[in-house]
Amino acid sequence: MVIVNNFEEYKAYLGNQIGSSQWHQIDQQQIDRFAEATLDAQWIHVDQERAKSSPFGSTIAHGYLTLSLIPYLWKQIADIRNVKMEVNYGIEKFKFNRPVLVNDEVQLRAKLISISDLRGITKVVIEANLDIKGQTKPAYTGNVVFLYHFK
Repeated sequence: MVIVNNFEEYKAYLGNQIGSSQWHQIDQQQIDRFAEATLDAQWIHVDQERAKSSPFGSTIAHGYLTLSLIPYLWKQIADIRNVKMEVNYGIEKFKFNRPVLVNDEVQLRAKLISISDLRGITKVVIEANLDIKGQTKPAYTGNVVFLYHFK
Protein backbone atom coordinates (compact mmCIF):
# COMPACT_ATOMS: atom_id res chain seq x y z
CA MET A 1 0.00 0.00 0.00
CA VAL A 2 1.14 3.50 -0.86
CA ILE A 3 1.03 6.17 1.85
CA VAL A 4 0.61 9.79 0.75
CA ASN A 5 0.86 12.63 3.28
CA ASN A 6 0.73 15.73 1.06
CA PHE A 7 0.54 17.18 -2.44
CA GLU A 8 4.26 16.75 -3.18
CA GLU A 9 4.27 13.07 -2.21
CA TYR A 10 1.20 12.49 -4.39
CA LYS A 11 2.78 14.36 -7.30
CA ALA A 12 5.76 11.96 -7.23
CA TYR A 13 3.46 9.26 -8.69
CA LEU A 14 2.42 11.33 -11.71
CA GLY A 15 2.46 9.16 -14.82
CA ASN A 16 3.09 6.00 -12.82
CA GLN A 17 1.14 3.06 -11.50
CA ILE A 18 0.23 3.71 -7.89
CA GLY A 19 -0.55 0.06 -7.30
CA SER A 20 -3.11 -2.72 -7.38
CA SER A 21 -5.70 -3.89 -4.89
CA GLN A 22 -6.08 -7.40 -3.59
CA TRP A 23 -8.20 -9.80 -5.61
CA HIS A 24 -11.91 -9.68 -4.77
CA GLN A 25 -14.29 -12.48 -5.72
CA ILE A 26 -17.77 -11.46 -6.82
CA ASP A 27 -20.16 -14.20 -5.76
CA GLN A 28 -23.87 -14.68 -6.39
CA GLN A 29 -24.78 -13.38 -2.93
CA GLN A 30 -23.07 -10.04 -3.65
CA ILE A 31 -24.81 -9.83 -7.05
CA ASP A 32 -28.19 -10.61 -5.47
CA ARG A 33 -27.72 -8.04 -2.69
CA PHE A 34 -26.85 -5.37 -5.24
CA ALA A 35 -29.90 -6.28 -7.35
CA GLU A 36 -32.12 -6.08 -4.28
CA ALA A 37 -30.67 -2.76 -3.12
CA THR A 38 -31.01 -1.15 -6.56
CA LEU A 39 -34.30 -2.83 -7.52
CA ASP A 40 -32.57 -4.07 -10.66
CA ALA A 41 -33.22 -7.80 -10.75
CA GLN A 42 -32.67 -8.52 -14.44
CA TRP A 43 -32.57 -12.25 -15.10
CA ILE A 44 -28.96 -12.24 -16.38
CA HIS A 45 -27.86 -11.16 -12.90
CA VAL A 46 -30.10 -13.22 -10.61
CA ASP A 47 -31.60 -16.21 -12.46
CA GLN A 48 -28.82 -18.78 -12.29
CA GLU A 49 -30.70 -21.48 -14.21
CA ARG A 50 -31.75 -19.23 -17.08
CA ALA A 51 -28.30 -17.63 -17.24
CA LYS A 52 -26.71 -21.04 -17.91
CA SER A 53 -28.15 -20.87 -21.44
CA SER A 54 -26.96 -17.28 -22.00
CA PRO A 55 -23.86 -16.49 -24.07
CA PHE A 56 -21.97 -16.11 -20.76
CA GLY A 57 -22.99 -19.50 -19.32
CA SER A 58 -23.68 -17.98 -15.90
CA THR A 59 -24.99 -14.92 -14.18
CA ILE A 60 -22.95 -11.72 -14.48
CA ALA A 61 -22.33 -8.84 -12.10
CA HIS A 62 -24.08 -5.55 -12.74
CA GLY A 63 -21.69 -3.07 -14.36
CA TYR A 64 -22.54 -0.58 -11.63
CA LEU A 65 -21.78 -3.19 -8.96
CA THR A 66 -18.24 -3.46 -10.33
CA LEU A 67 -18.01 0.33 -10.54
CA SER A 68 -19.17 0.65 -6.92
CA LEU A 69 -16.14 -1.39 -5.82
CA ILE A 70 -13.77 1.48 -6.63
CA PRO A 71 -13.78 3.13 -3.15
CA TYR A 72 -13.33 -0.23 -1.39
CA LEU A 73 -10.51 -1.39 -3.68
CA TRP A 74 -8.88 2.08 -3.85
CA LYS A 75 -8.45 2.05 -0.05
CA GLN A 76 -6.36 -1.13 -0.48
CA ILE A 77 -4.03 0.70 -2.88
CA ALA A 78 -3.50 4.10 -1.27
CA ASP A 79 -3.74 5.54 2.22
CA ILE A 80 -4.11 9.29 1.73
CA ARG A 81 -3.32 10.87 5.09
CA ASN A 82 -3.48 14.35 6.62
CA VAL A 83 -6.68 15.32 4.84
CA LYS A 84 -9.50 17.42 6.25
CA MET A 85 -11.80 16.23 3.50
CA GLU A 86 -11.82 13.81 0.57
CA VAL A 87 -14.44 14.14 -2.16
CA ASN A 88 -15.35 11.70 -4.91
CA TYR A 89 -15.52 14.38 -7.58
CA GLY A 90 -16.38 12.43 -10.70
CA ILE A 91 -15.81 9.68 -13.22
CA GLU A 92 -14.73 10.22 -16.80
CA LYS A 93 -14.35 8.17 -19.97
CA PHE A 94 -15.55 4.90 -18.47
CA LYS A 95 -16.00 1.95 -20.77
CA PHE A 96 -17.26 -1.48 -19.77
CA ASN A 97 -15.13 -3.86 -21.84
CA ARG A 98 -16.31 -7.28 -20.73
CA PRO A 99 -18.76 -8.72 -18.20
CA VAL A 100 -17.68 -10.03 -14.82
CA LEU A 101 -19.07 -13.53 -14.39
CA VAL A 102 -20.26 -14.86 -11.07
CA ASN A 103 -17.28 -16.05 -8.99
CA ASP A 104 -14.76 -14.11 -11.10
CA GLU A 105 -11.99 -12.43 -9.13
CA VAL A 106 -11.33 -8.77 -9.89
CA GLN A 107 -8.51 -6.38 -9.01
CA LEU A 108 -8.30 -2.60 -9.34
CA ARG A 109 -5.15 -1.17 -10.94
CA ALA A 110 -4.57 2.56 -10.46
CA LYS A 111 -2.31 5.04 -12.25
CA LEU A 112 -2.01 8.77 -11.48
CA ILE A 113 -2.54 10.61 -14.77
CA SER A 114 -3.13 14.14 -13.51
CA ILE A 115 -2.63 16.18 -10.36
CA SER A 116 -3.23 19.87 -9.77
CA ASP A 117 -3.37 22.35 -6.91
CA LEU A 118 -6.63 24.30 -7.01
CA ARG A 119 -5.87 27.02 -4.42
CA GLY A 120 -5.11 24.50 -1.69
CA ILE A 121 -7.36 21.68 -2.91
CA THR A 122 -5.56 18.79 -4.59
CA LYS A 123 -7.36 17.40 -7.63
CA VAL A 124 -6.19 14.02 -8.88
CA VAL A 125 -7.28 11.97 -11.85
CA ILE A 126 -6.69 8.25 -11.46
CA GLU A 127 -6.81 5.86 -14.40
CA ALA A 128 -8.78 2.87 -13.09
CA ASN A 129 -8.69 -0.56 -14.66
CA LEU A 130 -10.65 -3.46 -13.21
CA ASP A 131 -8.78 -6.61 -14.15
CA ILE A 132 -10.40 -10.04 -14.17
CA LYS A 133 -8.17 -12.89 -13.07
CA GLY A 134 -7.23 -15.02 -16.06
CA GLN A 135 -8.45 -12.49 -18.66
CA THR A 136 -6.35 -10.17 -20.81
CA LYS A 137 -9.04 -7.54 -21.27
CA PRO A 138 -10.15 -5.58 -18.16
CA ALA A 139 -13.79 -5.43 -17.10
CA TYR A 140 -13.61 -1.65 -17.42
CA THR A 141 -11.30 1.26 -17.93
CA GLY A 142 -11.82 4.90 -17.07
CA ASN A 143 -10.80 7.78 -14.86
CA VAL A 144 -11.90 8.63 -11.35
CA VAL A 145 -11.43 12.12 -9.99
CA PHE A 146 -10.79 12.84 -6.30
CA LEU A 147 -10.42 16.11 -4.44
CA TYR A 148 -8.30 16.24 -1.28
CA HIS A 149 -8.03 19.10 1.17
CA PHE A 150 -4.74 18.39 2.95
CA LYS A 151 -4.23 19.82 6.45
